[in-house]
Amino acid sequence: MPSMYPTRGGADWAFLADARLPNPAALVPAMLRRMTNHPIALVTGANKGIGREVARRLAELGKTVLVGARDRARGEAAVADLRAITPNVHLIVLDTTDDTSLARAAKDVAERFGRLDILVNNAAIASGSAPASQQTVAAMRELFATNVFGVVAVTQAFLPLLAGSPSPRIVNVSTSLGSLQLADPDTAVSQQATQWFGYAASKTALNAFTVRLASELRATAIKVNSACPGFVATDLNGHRGHRTVQQGADIVVHLATLPADGPSGGFFNDAGRVPW
Repeated sequence: MPSMYPTRGGADWAFLADARLPNPAALVPAMLRRMTNHPIALVTGANKGIGREVARRLAELGKTVLVGARDRARGEAAVADLRAITPNVHLIVLDTTDDTSLARAAKDVAERFGRLDILVNNAAIASGSAPASQQTVAAMRELFATNVFGVVAVTQAFLPLLAGSPSPRIVNVSTSLGSLQLADPDTAVSQQATQWFGYAASKTALNAFTVRLASELRATAIKVNSACPGFVATDLNGHRGHRTVQQGADIVVHLATLPADGPSGGFFNDAGRVPW
């Protein structure tokens, strides 16, 4: 990156010989410098469910947490609640399916924080899912718009900021329903995936993004993994899940805080690796 000051040299710059140029660090407000001492984590869909619990846990770990929410009022409510843990929680209004919204959000984070250390792609929908023979293409387009294209767009928008982190982490929240190796029709996972074809297929595609992005970035410090939180009781499934949001958040937080020798390009749940 070029210097913000001209290179001294030659007669044209002689008058600067004894000049005292300001320290660029002094131009950054003290409060902003304090905030950027903490790792900065953005969690999409963080106003409820697993995303909110992940945000809470990261805040407890001392991260500066950016609550990504499409609805400002719900996002503000989540931020107010999380600030009971730490003041370093901030709202980032973003719609993962809107390019203008994403560009604005990325610019906001760049100007306020200067970098991003953790990106948790949690925002997802499941409405309109049906068995493959009955799945409407219109509903499937909406599922892929949020669960796949939205994740790709968010990640691409924030990659330049992640590149400025010493230990960047990307976690894509997926599900074992997206596993093709667990497609044995006699398993509970396969039977559920059959009923939720559109949602399951979108997560299969999401896992492909995880694998290919991790491979592309393997020479960098960025680690990219998919997380399976299990069948968690959330709005997405009408609260029919048998796991709590606390349990579901465990693997997401673990992958978001991996050490330097941690894996990349994997698919994990609480028990370990999930087959692709």
